[in-house]
Order: sequence, then structure tokens, then C-alpha cells
Amino acid sequence: MTPQELKNSILQLAIQGKLVEQRPEEDTAEKLFAQIREEKQQLIKEGKIKKEKPLPEITEDEKPFDIPESWMWVRVQEITCLNPKNDLPDELEVSFIPMALIDDGYRSSHSFAIKSWGGIKKGFTHFADGDIGIAKITPCFQNRKSVIFRDLKNGYGAGTTELSIVRVVNDLLSRDFLLWFFKSAYFIENGVKSFTGTAGQQRIHKDYLAMCVLPLPPFAEQKRIVAKIEELLPYIDRYEQAWSKLEQFNSRFPEDMKKSLLQYAIQGKLVEQRPEDGTAEELFAKIQEEKHRLIKTGKIKKEKPLPEITEDEKPFEIPESWMWVKLGSILHYIDTGKSFKCDEVQPTGNKCGIIKVSAVTWGKFNENESKTCYSSDSWVDEYAIHENDFLICRANTAALVGGCVIVDKISKRLMLSDKVLRLHFSKMIYPFYVLWALRTPLVRNQFSSVATGTSESMKNISQEILKNIIIPLPPLAEQKRIVEQLEQLLPLCERLK
Repeated sequence: MTPQELKNSILQLAIQGKLVEQRPEEDTAEKLFAQIREEKQQLIKEGKIKKEKPLPEITEDEKPFDIPESWMWVRVQEITCLNPKNDLPDELEVSFIPMALIDDGYRSSHSFAIKSWGGIKKGFTHFADGDIGIAKITPCFQNRKSVIFRDLKNGYGAGTTELSIVRVVNDLLSRDFLLWFFKSAYFIENGVKSFTGTAGQQRIHKDYLAMCVLPLPPFAEQKRIVAKIEELLPYIDRYEQAWSKLEQFNSRFPEDMKKSLLQYAIQGKLVEQRPEDGTAEELFAKIQEEKHRLIKTGKIKKEKPLPEITEDEKPFEIPESWMWVKLGSILHYIDTGKSFKCDEVQPTGNKCGIIKVSAVTWGKFNENESKTCYSSDSWVDEYAIHENDFLICRANTAALVGGCVIVDKISKRLMLSDKVLRLHFSKMIYPFYVLWALRTPLVRNQFSSVATGTSESMKNISQEILKNIIIPLPPLAEQKRIVEQLEQLLPLCERLK
């Protein structure tokens, strides 16, 4: 049960006479109702309130649930005065309350500004200390912007015209009981059914409040109901706090689980190590031999040696068959793109274009995140994107720079942009392992600490930074087993969202 459902349930029990016991010595609602009518008649005679039109009798069909025998069904207007007017000196300072100064929810609180009565007596709703204000416009009505006005400047105020005002007759009713009724799901849901007006400007029907059928308990029982609700409120608050923490945990859990799985993967704890797989040192030696051959044959360029990895740079223990490497040591080379003049729409037909950084940002290559070159003559074969390309974003926000994908399929004629790099790894490296390694907190933290740029909205990682990124390297066969396990487990995390 959500906190909202719990509150609704308690209020429903309250207005059905099930929250506290009935006591014979407290008389009946019928006697209370007769007393209220007498008082209203006296006020009419004295000219303090206007005579109201008679309301229709309450039919059996209008009674939504059973109530105790000592209670009585009444219409709100029969027991209160609605939308009264204040007659005050223009110079008197009073409270001014627009809708924004009334809190929503299940509490009763408001603030106010101070103005002279003469400046606000026209065009605004009047009220006084002890009056109940109820928002009548959506979404304020559903959000329970309802309040008992208290401690107003000189006891009076005016405010938004989107309030209905309920005034209790000579303290014969518990204002707090009425307020809890006006916050009940029964009152709110029936009010919504009465809405009139266009979308965004809908209000409760002009007669809804007056005609609303209210279950009236004896006065003493009203007070006991309010006391019981107030006794329960601290427990409800604690429940709500616990619920919020649980909701936060549940919302974080899929992403936290994903991070944990990736961390386990690069620590060698996700799959077992097998002696027959050989070691990462043996694999690394073969990769270096391969690079030397390619340099000799002129297929790749010789680069300056990367600094050795120090013990302080190794953030955690890894299996004996693994080794720490820098990304540049298992790369053959990096392709850079180019900036072209483009139209901000994706290319169609035989037109060519370049990818945006958003094409590689969200974990899967999206060719629709692209722009169309003004001329097909812009096409350059060496920048063309192909299936199985390993792409990484070198410029983006601090949270997204370094986002990477492997192109699974492509149907458009697209090229690299100047903000996306293409990495060419040794054939003895399983690129999907590197893909997941670059998405781990280990590497994301490295990107965060070394990315350049003064603005959080645009950070950069150079090729030199990329080559010096440190990752743990398992034997090739184990790389593949790790990826296979991740591909089984990570979709389960997504289903938890």
C-alpha cells in the first residue's frame, strides 16, 4: 500500500464512522443538525447571512456507503455558510493569499502577504480566520490545496478567485473534521466527476460543494476522529519516509546491479578462470608481436612508447592470469572524423551524412542520429562507417563523454564526425569485452578525472588520454565468456526498471 493509499484508507474509515467507536452519551447528528439550522435561521433574521434556496432532499441513491445510526447524511450548504463576504474599512491591513501560498497535500498550511483591504476587496475571494478554503480548479483541486485559514492579519483576508470558502456557523462543527472530509478521496473523486470547462481550465461544478453529501457525526465524535487522525499522522509520516527510501532503492537497484555486474566482470569474479585459456601476459606478448609486424610492413605507424603502469595506478586485485594494460597497447590505430557543413536532418536515399555524438551515446548505435551533408561530393571513403566499427565519443557532456558502441547494422551512407573516433583493435582482442570495460565505473572515473574543458556541458578526451586509459585484460577465451555472461545478466537488470 502506497502512502497515498494509506492516507485515503484512513480518511475513508474516518468518514464512514469506522475509525473511532460511537458513544451513546454524545447524542446524535440529528440534534446537532437541528441546532445548526436554528443558528442559521437566527443569523438570517439578524441580516448577517443571506437566506439560501432550499436544497433537494438526499435520496437513497446519493448515499454512497452505510454510516452509524447516530450519524446523518447532510448537504455541505445545509450546515455551513459558503463564500461569505467581508465588510471592512479600506485602510485595514489584511492577509493576501494567492494560490501559490497555499500548500497542497494532507496538511493545512499557508502563508500570506499583507495588503490594505481597499486594494483587494474587489476581484478576489473573501475569507476570515477559521474559514476553510478549497481550490476548485485542476490540478490544485486534485492536489488537495485546501486549508483552514489561521492567524490572518487582523483576522481577515482575500485571495485567489479559484477558492471556494466554507464558514462554520458559531463553532458548531469541527473545522478540522470538515477539512479532512474535503481531503478525502470520496470528496475529491466526486468533485473530479463534476468538472466543467476546457482541458487545463477545468473546475468543480458551481453547485458541487453546496450539493455535496457529507456524513455528519455528533460534534464530540468529530473531535475524537480528528484526534485519532492526528495521533496516526506521525506513523503515516514514518511510513512515507520508509516508502520513499524503498522507492529510491528500487529505482537505483537496476543501475546499481548493472554497475556491480560490470565491476565483478573486470575483477575476474563473474566467470571462473581456466588454466587452458593461457594467460593475459602470453596474449599481450602476441599482440605486441603482431603490432611490430604491422609496423614493419607499413600497415600501421610506430608510436612513442606508453608510460609503464605503476602499482599505485592499479585500483584493485585481479586474477593471476590477467594483467593491467593501457588501451593504446592493444590498439592498432585510431581514425578521426571531420566536420562537414550539414543540414540538421538525417540523410535519406543516396544522400550522405555524418553521425551526431548522440548516435553513440546511449549504449547502442543509432544511425538516425545523423545530419545530411549539403553535397554528396562531401563523401570520403576513409570516413565511412561500417558494421562492427568500434566508435567512441571524444566530446560530450561530462556524464556522457567516452560513450562507446559497436555498430551492429547500418543502412545509411554515414561518415565519422570530428567528435567521434573509431578504434581499431588487435584481432586477438574481443572488442565487446573492451566495450563493456569502457562502460565500467573504473573507466568512467578515469574519463572524469582527465577530460579537458572548462564547461560541464562540453568535455573532451584526446587520443593521448584514450591510449593511456587503464583496463584489466583477461585471456581471450575468458573475455568471450565474460561478455556472454554479461549479455545474459544485463537484460535482467533492464527488466527491473
